[in-house]
Amino acid sequence: MRKIAFLRSVGIRRADPYVQRAVRALAAEGIEAGLFHTSGAAGDEDFPGHRQRLDRAVTPRELADAVAAWGADAAVSISLPCENALRDAAAKAFLDAEGIPTVMTPLEATMLLVDKWETKRLCERAGLPVPEGFRVDSDLLAGRGLAVPGYRDALRVRAEQTGYPLMAKPVWDSTSTGIRALRSPADLDAYLDAHVDARTDAHLRPGPAAVSAVVERVVEGDLCSVDIVGRPGAYTVLPPCWTGRAGAEPVFTFADLRWCGPREEADAAFGEVARRLVDLCESLGVYGSVNVDMVHTDGRFVILEVNPRIGGATTLSCAASGTNTFTSLARMARGLPVTGGTARRAGWAIEFLAGDGVPPEVVAELRRSVSVVTAHELVIDGASHGDIVVITLAEGEEERTVKALTELHETTGFPAAGVLGKISSLLNR
Repeated sequence: MRKIAFLRSVGIRRADPYVQRAVRALAAEGIEAGLFHTSGAAGDEDFPGHRQRLDRAVTPRELADAVAAWGADAAVSISLPCENALRDAAAKAFLDAEGIPTVMTPLEATMLLVDKWETKRLCERAGLPVPEGFRVDSDLLAGRGLAVPGYRDALRVRAEQTGYPLMAKPVWDSTSTGIRALRSPADLDAYLDAHVDARTDAHLRPGPAAVSAVVERVVEGDLCSVDIVGRPGAYTVLPPCWTGRAGAEPVFTFADLRWCGPREEADAAFGEVARRLVDLCESLGVYGSVNVDMVHTDGRFVILEVNPRIGGATTLSCAASGTNTFTSLARMARGLPVTGGTARRAGWAIEFLAGDGVPPEVVAELRRSVSVVTAHELVIDGASHGDIVVITLAEGEEERTVKALTELHETTGFPAAGVLGKISSLLNR
């Protein structure tokens, strides 16, 4: 094997530093890595190999042709969010047919997992708890196609049966896009009204094509995310990463402190959930990585989504476990064995937004004070959200780390007082 292509749809810096380590390890064995990406800029420091920027509207066939033209012997999907995972799954079908094996969950299973309603049904059959809810079909609601006069009333009844507050989220979307809180019947009616357009010429006509959605009872608790990497017969479950609070209002994915570390009660409860998730992956033939979003509430885990791709907390889980998801995926591309089981947590990993343009000298001082995994600008859909930082520490180093960060804050103002307070509370529990 001489060349492995990595398919990517968002800035590669979110994979820092683990993708670079995987690529350099391949180079040391004489294998060239190629990045085929549709977003963001990438230099040698971001991806030390061949780089080819493609149009964001590239089709699966065009993507496969570009990879084949480069002469790839294998390919790996590291794209997100889910619409791009679907693109890569379709490209996989073309690449596999051309003799270029591609590490990506097969298209049939990917199409089930990107559909939140289908995912809910799969989880229920696997014995995994999910929020109670129902599906809203935008075509039926807006009167496109078959006329079903009672459909709107039927949805009202289902909402009452399910119980408020509710949350509506598009069947096909991710990263918390399009989520809407429904606290009352009036909110539900306003939401349903978005599917039709009231005209002045006497009657309602079909309006903008509002999307179909899953409406669920709100589950309040601690949000967490877990990555599962591997293939049938050998899946590795990485440690759960805690990413904020779940409630009636949607929040920005990176708004709160995100961390991975000891949490005795939740860690014990997660074992059975991990086993059932692996069984689900086996049944679907997952090949590569999936990311599972959950809420921990009343001592149990409730499954929100199973995304057929790497996750937004992949760097965090790699840092906490001392593993490298991108190395595992590259081994799969080479046909090498991958280990299964549960990855042991190596210590703490903490991720936080650090504001706009943290001066390099402050970052350098941070690196002298604590172990820094990465510090870079966070860009989502072309918009900057400031710098994001991931640090690690071993259990037993909590007091020293808080002291070091406090001294840094006193001299530089970094990290911000609010972030420092959250880190101190977390590590001093």
